[in-house]
Amino acid sequence: MNPVFVGLVVVSFVFAAFRGEAAMQALSAGLVEGAGAAVPLAFSLIGIMALFLGVMKVAEAAGLLDGLARLLRPVLIRLFPEIPADDPAHGAMSLNLAANLLGLGNAATPFGVRAMQLLERRNPHPGIASNAEVLFLALNTAGVTLLPAKVIALRAASGASDPAAVVGPTLAASLTALVVAVLAARLLQRLFPPPIPLPPLPQTKAPLAPLLLSLAGLVGLAVLLLRWGSVIGPWLLPSLVTGILLYGAVRRVPVYETFVAGARGGFAVAIRILPYLVAILAAIAMLRASGALEALLTPLGQLTAPLGLPAEALMMAVLRTLSGSGSYGLLADAMNNPAIGPNSAVGTLLGTLYGSTETTFYVLAVYFGAAGLRRIRHALAVGLIADGAALAAAVLICR
Repeated sequence: MNPVFVGLVVVSFVFAAFRGEAAMQALSAGLVEGAGAAVPLAFSLIGIMALFLGVMKVAEAAGLLDGLARLLRPVLIRLFPEIPADDPAHGAMSLNLAANLLGLGNAATPFGVRAMQLLERRNPHPGIASNAEVLFLALNTAGVTLLPAKVIALRAASGASDPAAVVGPTLAASLTALVVAVLAARLLQRLFPPPIPLPPLPQTKAPLAPLLLSLAGLVGLAVLLLRWGSVIGPWLLPSLVTGILLYGAVRRVPVYETFVAGARGGFAVAIRILPYLVAILAAIAMLRASGALEALLTPLGQLTAPLGLPAEALMMAVLRTLSGSGSYGLLADAMNNPAIGPNSAVGTLLGTLYGSTETTFYVLAVYFGAAGLRRIRHALAVGLIADGAALAAAVLICR
């Protein structure tokens, strides 16, 4: 992460220095604003972290995590053969992937943080990203979502004739990103080996029949959400929380005490990731404030426009990788811009890009920071490759 952090800061400084005093003042303001934004963001995560870590503790005590892990185990064992089949990390990863698939947004983060911490317990080189940790991060940066609820809501508020028109393209583009991310993680792990190679670990093989049944279940869920997603969407998050707590009560788990015990970890996790957020948000804010991002992407967008990738879409693709709030603001501005709007081809492409990509730098900082990882190996490269695959697929599908 060292060259990424230093590179962003140095490029921003050099570009602002060439533009003069006004640009340097903007850079100073951006630096302070970016660093300051990390604190309210970290504190806003405390409540979310506490809520879902508490719910996850109830699910774990009631045996629900084991059940979910068994459901997705054939898929996860194939993806993570170095992690034992009975490891609790499988349950946490299952909840994280399920939350992402259902478009539950920030609900996926606490599950992902917990999964990364559990994977770190199996890491033979603590502090250095393992192959399993990089692959799990890749699954998150691929951002597979069956129901992009935020995009649908924004399109509906902007007067779209068909708010859910982005569901199909988003699913196809994010699935493309997922396949590319898995392949890239497998390929690049050979080019970025750990410092001390280990003998091959015993690997668990999953039978093919349960794997096919799990995949069939996911396809059925995709069809269900594609058909009735706008009706089901508002029910997903409340139903998830209520269902887990009720299941815990039926299994005679002391729900309140267990929830509180799990929620206590929310504050500790948010405080632990604060320094990582300060570093990455300050560097990204400097890059945007210096004008380097816009100066590079505007002329580049003129070259890519004939390929179906206008400057607005190129800006969305890059900004989405760097900042979730910034890219959402850009999407909202485009949806309310009479020259673009939600019903245009560009408007549909922007919504698809937002729904099928992820804030790679943010996810990297939060997940690896929470697990105490200092060396990221090929994680960033895999995330950016997945983002690039989603971009190419979104352009092709929307055309």
